[in-house]
Amino acid sequence: MGPTESAVRSVLQKRVIDPEAGVNVVDLGLIYYIQSADGLVSVDMTLTSPGCPLAGELPGEVEAVLRDAFPECDVEVSVVWEPRWGPERMSEAGRRQLTQL
Repeated sequence: MGPTESAVRSVLQKRVIDPEAGVNVVDLGLIYYIQSADGLVSVDMTLTSPGCPLAGELPGEVEAVLRDAFPECDVEVSVVWEPRWGPERMSEAGRRQLTQL
């Protein structure tokens, strides 16, 4: 049995910050789907826009952080564009963090 969805979210909240926004990827609303089963952690995530300059970096960082946190698991991170990201996807904590910058 692999990590729970909650454990994966917690790791991402603590360790993966979008450097442009200064908010973690979970509270920013970039993580759409997490599944952990049979030794595989799968994450679907998006970016704030298709032209995001972090497109080549942020998904790799998510993957590296999860591999480090859960070395017993394989990790698969997919970037998806539907549904489209919008500020309404941010958590209340993410909104507070963004306004404090």
